[in-house]
Amino acid sequence: MANVSVASVSRALNGHGGVTAETQKRIREVATRLRYVPHSAARSLITRRTQTIGALLPDLHGAFFSELIRGIDLAARARGLYLLVSSSHGDATEAAIALRAMQGRVDGLLVMSPHADAAFLDENLPIVLPTVLINSHVRSERHASLDVDDFGGAHAMVDHLVASGRKRIAFIAGPEVNHDVQERCRGYREGLAAAGLGDTAVVLQGDFTEEAGYRLAKEALALSPRPDAIFAANDMMAIGALSALSEAGVRTPDDIAVVGFDDIPMARYVTPPLTTVRVRIAELGEAALDRLAQMIESPDDDEPRPGVVVGTELVVRASCGASDKVRRRD
Repeated sequence: MANVSVASVSRALNGHGGVTAETQKRIREVATRLRYVPHSAARSLITRRTQTIGALLPDLHGAFFSELIRGIDLAARARGLYLLVSSSHGDATEAAIALRAMQGRVDGLLVMSPHADAAFLDENLPIVLPTVLINSHVRSERHASLDVDDFGGAHAMVDHLVASGRKRIAFIAGPEVNHDVQERCRGYREGLAAAGLGDTAVVLQGDFTEEAGYRLAKEALALSPRPDAIFAANDMMAIGALSALSEAGVRTPDDIAVVGFDDIPMARYVTPPLTTVRVRIAELGEAALDRLAQMIESPDDDEPRPGVVVGTELVVRASCGASDKVRRRD
């Protein structure tokens, strides 16, 4: 209908030049009239690219993963890439199914999963598929990795609480198999040990939800001696803990300080505003995507891929009884 070659149509619709402005206008008008949409699957057979990135996450619920996906997606769109997201829902079989389903549909993968050990990755990922691991204990020449300094952030929070006069700090942990939780718990324990308070450690096992924070804060109130601070492994559990203490008539921070980890957007708006360890979540997603894009664009680069550790910040707000301030830890 446009009376031009297939090559001219391709150049016009892809914006590659090589056709006059008048011809390009005519081709686009015909395409609109025909409601023509380029077939991405057919295009990928020629380019060997899907222009799509896969992301496997342990969950899609909550402010942390919403921010992480936002950061990944913004960085992907800036590069003309699209995002395919799946969740393992905390199940190893679901994680394996998701990884296998994405093969052939994506140019590379971002993987954040508590089940992603070396054997799991070897079994479920082809060698040639570029992959970046986020917050994983696996160190491999095949995969790049990007980790938050969970240990350092937790240690810094304990240091701050001890310096503020808190001596009995209870820790509400997340899922035991989670690498972030393990590192945050290690930072908590070593922070107490460094302050000579190692024998006071109390770890209550949660699951990263507000409900767990609420329930375990009530358990903490029944401890003897009662804690004078609660350190939750993420902000959602800290927010649940704040609610439980308020309901019990316990004053925060006068009676018990409450602190969290992540600095999700709502952390500054609860009452009292939440002291927390800031992870620049959207920037973490952006950095992971950029690192993956580099691997895709340079498939023959055999240089070692050292792990990158992302620093954290201690954000001090009213829930610990101190004035607002931010202390960066790189």
